[in-house]
Amino acid sequence: MNHISRKPGYPKGRQVDSSALARVRDLLGDRPRSRDLLIEHLHLIQDRHGSLSAAHLAALAAEMGLALTEVYEVATFYAHFHVTEEGAEHTVTVRVCDGLPCEMMGAGALLEELKGRFGAGVRVVRAPCMGRCDRAPVVEAGHRHVTGADAPAVAAAIESGDLEPEIPPYTGLEAYRASGGYAILGDCLDGTRSSDDVIQAVEESGLRGMGGAGFPTGRKWRIVSGYPGPRLMALNADEGEPGTFKDRMLMETDPHRVLEGMLIAAWVVEAEDVYVYLRDEYPGLRRMLTAEIERLAGAGLASATRIHLRRGAGAYICGEESAMVESIEGKRGLPRNRPPYLAEKGLFGRPTLINNPETVFYVRDILQKGPAWYSGEGRRGCRGSRYFSVSGRVKEPGVKLAPAGVTANELIEEFSGGMADGHTFKGYAPGGASGGILPASKADIPLDFGSLDELDCFIGSAAVIVFSDQDNMAAAALNLMRFFADESCGQCTPCRVGCEKAVKLMEDGPWDEALLTELSTAMVDASICGLGQAAPNPLLSALKYFPEDLP
Repeated sequence: MNHISRKPGYPKGRQVDSSALARVRDLLGDRPRSRDLLIEHLHLIQDRHGSLSAAHLAALAAEMGLALTEVYEVATFYAHFHVTEEGAEHTVTVRVCDGLPCEMMGAGALLEELKGRFGAGVRVVRAPCMGRCDRAPVVEAGHRHVTGADAPAVAAAIESGDLEPEIPPYTGLEAYRASGGYAILGDCLDGTRSSDDVIQAVEESGLRGMGGAGFPTGRKWRIVSGYPGPRLMALNADEGEPGTFKDRMLMETDPHRVLEGMLIAAWVVEAEDVYVYLRDEYPGLRRMLTAEIERLAGAGLASATRIHLRRGAGAYICGEESAMVESIEGKRGLPRNRPPYLAEKGLFGRPTLINNPETVFYVRDILQKGPAWYSGEGRRGCRGSRYFSVSGRVKEPGVKLAPAGVTANELIEEFSGGMADGHTFKGYAPGGASGGILPASKADIPLDFGSLDELDCFIGSAAVIVFSDQDNMAAAALNLMRFFADESCGQCTPCRVGCEKAVKLMEDGPWDEALLTELSTAMVDASICGLGQAAPNPLLSALKYFPEDLP
């Protein structure tokens, strides 16, 4: 056997550069070096230097006592980390959203124009949904978002040098408390309300998880409470589904209503710590939440539960709750096989309650006004209300509070100002990228959990994308399949290979219905998590409902 020779005394592996190690130590300061903070520390380095060089990664690995491979695999997994050999040659990263609503509004042409507009100091890349679909197309220059963007507006933002995120007006702690905020949490903490009373009220209201799965909220709280402590909680604020932006709006405008509901839920399950996992595409919101959480703690209102704000790094898969848990622990966002379920063995191996921002947003009002108030809000026998993210070909896109059971026609005409001028309603995606696509002839069906099952579609997170006669459904399905192929974590073969093969077959055309259906069936049946299981839905919808658009 031949052996690779090495000079005597020359160590194996990449060596730690002393100057890089000094810079890393200076950046980290007195922050803990615990494994779960790896992603946070990678962000610190990239925010300072514009990229993650090989020297930075080696230094960080040494400082945290990790193998370099552990650091490298995490840094290269997430889209927002820019790993280079020697360091970045650019000063600004410009991300152009290619999510479906942005693509419908000309993002593809904008990307090509921007690529040829700037010099070596600007890096222009495509990016998945940024959660601002109602103001498409969207570009992020540095940390500043340009909405309704065109090339001159992006250039002006870069030339101004002000690339920090904007923080919109919101209800702060003092104003929230002046309107009765945190009174319900106070009742819980001082024993005026019992955890059983709170769970019962939430159960009677019919409140369900608004992240997409729709699991009954009160039942979930009861299940988690049944496992022996210590317990934890995580707030899943990583809405990465194209067409979804409701959680951003709720947290940006009324953050303490979300935080109070979250703390009440944490109190119910006796969670010692709660982790808020926020997508990296919301930098202004992150700064605001950091400040408001500090004020909350300073006021003594979070005495029973420690709040940790964790930053995502550009991975749609981390919206899947077990992948999110892995990311909070500082790892790649790979979904876990279950059982055990997270309610039994979640964060750091402890029983963990996972809730969505919109879900806990309702908790204060349900407890103040009574469960009948919430359950009576629906239409056509459905219970409650919910926030719909409406984008696409309507006059007034945005987040719409509407009764559960509202129809797509009603959502367009009553809540969104009707179709945009010059556009005729053709179809809609009721649940974002993964919920399928339905024709306008199916727009009088109530939108609620389970109501679209017979049509092989679902409402999910209530992200409604509206299409017109100027849109091609095959092209829309291809855009969404490219998104899924890009966002697949790669852990399981049916999703990793299936998405790529579907994209190739759809691009090459003509579409082979039998082959695409067989491929979709394999993905649905064998993928580990919901990404691969739901990825074929837009493709199957195009085959079923829009044959006239197929290549």
